[in-house]
Amino acid sequence: MSCNGMICHLADSFDLAVGRKSVGDVSNLFTRHVMKRFALNVPAPWPKGIATRPEVEQGVGGTPPAAFELDRARLLESIQLFLKADLTDRRHPMFGVMKPSEWHRWGYLHADHHLRQFNA
Repeated sequence: MSCNGMICHLADSFDLAVGRKSVGDVSNLFTRHVMKRFALNVPAPWPKGIATRPEVEQGVGGTPPAAFELDRARLLESIQLFLKADLTDRRHPMFGVMKPSEWHRWGYLHADHHLRQFNA
């Protein structure tokens, strides 16, 4: 994933959270209860290489990168919408329905995970 691709992936992911992008539900009992708690609460960086949904994966169904500044502006807009959105009862494709506090924790951890890839 390129730096621009990561920026587009994050924007797509924040758009998913607020309902501006649709992603298929692959949640099950294990991902909703065990994986969600582990991913959101274990005080360690997320591991590399975890598969993402095709709808937000670069080179598959994610938004292709354009110009860096345009992609960056789109990400900042998506983050602002995410922070202002009512995330009550919003569904994550793997973790199912999450509380707003869980969505905010996910947003931080997901961005941190990808920014670490580029030492940012």
